Amino acid sequence: MRVALIGQKGIPTAYGGIERHSEELAIELVKQGHEVLAYARSWYASKKVKKYKGVKIIFTPTIRTKHLDAITHTFFSIIHALFQRPDIIHFHGVGPSLLSWMPRLFSPKTKVIATFHCVDRYHQKWNRFARFFLKLGEKAACLFPHETIAVSKTIQNYCLNEYQKKTFFIPNGVRQPEKIGSTTIKNFELKPNKYILMVSRLVKHKGVHYLLEAWKILEQKYPKLIKNYKLVIVGGSVSTDDYVRELNALSGNDESIIFTDWQKGKNLEELYANCAFLVHPSENEGLPITVLQAMAHGKAVLVSDIPEHMEIISDDKFLFANANARSLAKKITSLLKNKKIREKAEKENKRLTEQKYDWEKIAEDTLGIYELPYNEQKIILEAVAKTL
Repeated sequence: MRVALIGQKGIPTAYGGIERHSEELAIELVKQGHEVLAYARSWYASKKVKKYKGVKIIFTPTIRTKHLDAITHTFFSIIHALFQRPDIIHFHGVGPSLLSWMPRLFSPKTKVIATFHCVDRYHQKWNRFARFFLKLGEKAACLFPHETIAVSKTIQNYCLNEYQKKTFFIPNGVRQPEKIGSTTIKNFELKPNKYILMVSRLVKHKGVHYLLEAWKILEQKYPKLIKNYKLVIVGGSVSTDDYVRELNALSGNDESIIFTDWQKGKNLEELYANCAFLVHPSENEGLPITVLQAMAHGKAVLVSDIPEHMEIISDDKFLFANANARSLAKKITSLLKNKKIREKAEKENKRLTEQKYDWEKIAEDTLGIYELPYNEQKIILEAVAKTL
């Protein structure tokens, strides 16, 4: 089977949940004997890499601006893919899915799949114009593809309630890490289990400012408790330079707060493996891979009480009130004081990722969707008219 993946920025992954999902899925599909074409953007991935772990990387043009990058890259990727005669074109994300009608119309023998990763229009970086088209992309993701996949049950219910679309629930996954050292953390002057970690794009809906505010509260109320700990924030700007400047101003010259910028590969794995626990204060998610990665490393995770997080973490000791720095500070205090609670969660989190979030199983489930029968002659012109 020949499969074309469209919507991700590129492979191998530098950052991004959709990119990680696409990469891991592509690798597993290749392992299971399928040919995979993954479309990439030259500003994100190296053009020198034409093949990665058996996945063919194809670069197509894009207009690299905040609002045009994804849609123009998707358009040119579809045009290229149509000439490759794939069995499957798989769109990732609601923005790229806006154009999922094209292969339905121009290549009726190609099966079209979309994965709904997140309700992107809720993200604060988008203006009203962008949110309108992202809303249209949601509708397109539920209307044009032969089948739609939701990465969380929350999104599955959203599609059903908002668009009366029955979707298949297939979650994000995580790889079980090998034994990890501590070279990288020494470069940042960190000690094992003596720092709290956050890994994220520095965009407002991820809630980094809540974590910084909570840390300031702890410094004022419990200086002795956190005097030997540091706060480490891994990630960088994604057309959000103003927000990054806001975060730097909020952190001031506090030596206990470390911004590492983007990290990947072994460096990132070491930061996960040696932290005391991970904090993820996001206001909106699909199913956060960064949380799963920390859990796979056998780490406790403290997350905001949004529905997507609560699909993974149900214990109230590891949940805090969304968008509430005081609630977050209170829960961090509790976890730092109760090592036994963390240790119990560490074992449970490791076990959970092994059982429920395995990429091999996720790829098999996705293949099952690819292989479902469908009517090649189904006409979509009426569907296009409805959307427009």
